[in-house]
Amino acid sequence: MYSFDYYNPTHICFGEGKIAELDKLIPNEAKVLILFGGNSAKRTGTLDEVKAALGQRKVLEFGGVEANPTYETLMQAVALVKEEKIDFLLAVGGGSVIDGTKFIAAAVPFEGEPWEILLSWGAKVTQAMPFGTVLTLPATGSEMNSASVVTRKEFQSKLSFMSDHVFPRFSILDPTKTFTLPERQVANGVVDAFIHITEQYLTYPVNAPVQDRFAEGLLQTLIELGPLALSEPDNLDVRANLMWVATMALSGVIGKGIPHDWATHMIGHEITALYDIDHARTIAMVLPGMLDCRRDSKKEKLLQYGKRVWGITEGDTDEKIDSAIAKTREFFEAMGINTRLSDYNLDTSSIDNIIEQLERHGMTALGEKQDVDLAMSRKILERNL
Repeated sequence: MYSFDYYNPTHICFGEGKIAELDKLIPNEAKVLILFGGNSAKRTGTLDEVKAALGQRKVLEFGGVEANPTYETLMQAVALVKEEKIDFLLAVGGGSVIDGTKFIAAAVPFEGEPWEILLSWGAKVTQAMPFGTVLTLPATGSEMNSASVVTRKEFQSKLSFMSDHVFPRFSILDPTKTFTLPERQVANGVVDAFIHITEQYLTYPVNAPVQDRFAEGLLQTLIELGPLALSEPDNLDVRANLMWVATMALSGVIGKGIPHDWATHMIGHEITALYDIDHARTIAMVLPGMLDCRRDSKKEKLLQYGKRVWGITEGDTDEKIDSAIAKTREFFEAMGINTRLSDYNLDTSSIDNIIEQLERHGMTALGEKQDVDLAMSRKILERNL
């Protein structure tokens, strides 16, 4: 197993009614900017609850952060923060709002063009504003990690960055806030978390049984509870456990000391940037073909995944791998998420566009062994037409 250091300073407040703890978590003298997405935070009363918990602090609001947060919108928030001399940022929403807040936190003190934050993968970030989160949509794990993904519309570019400077100071996870989510967003969250885990787990063995078993347990939990979240939308126990699984999926714990893939995400990002398809749905349409085309390099872990997660023990090696991939696709479809490019009106010309985008952004050697070149990416996408 590889050696590693693990650093995560985020304080987690988990449970019903935890929004009230905001008064203890944010300095009394802070001038706070609340960032949120659409009208759901207002409609459901969550925004009012947050503002009540902030008491007498000076509070401003910035709404309209997109489902795929755009550089253009976030830079408007950066200007507001500077103009109003904001001290503390508070993200109220899902991973997109939190990702956007991370970028704002890094961009405000950044010297130079903030797009360089994305172009340098965060390497040029040396400081960031303090911020916290109130999670309303479990999916990305952004509430407990230091990663962010931002889209720049004028370039049709969707890029990510990481920095230890953009860990949330705290994250409030109240599972009751997920009851008002549309079914589509619940399904997206389950599949997003599932693929976050496989990106860290389905690589090659490195004698890391603790990480493997942790990942397998999280996958089994999603398989068990995902459909229940759709059929029993008022089940608090189901929503609470799903929220915690999504956080753990990308908190950094299961990925320490092991190789990572992320090729599925890199290709999926380009699809979202080009065609504005939900992130979870783009990666769901990539993963089955990714596993199929790379079955030789991933053989040991695919067989382990099939046996431990899906209970597949019958058949020869290829049959077992076929079954594991088929089970994965069936699970996504059962969650109401289509897994073929053609389901989203994408065709061979769309694949050409995606490959051009990958090349333009330097995504020409992806995966845990950097063996996913443009030819392999094309083959993966064609496998999922």
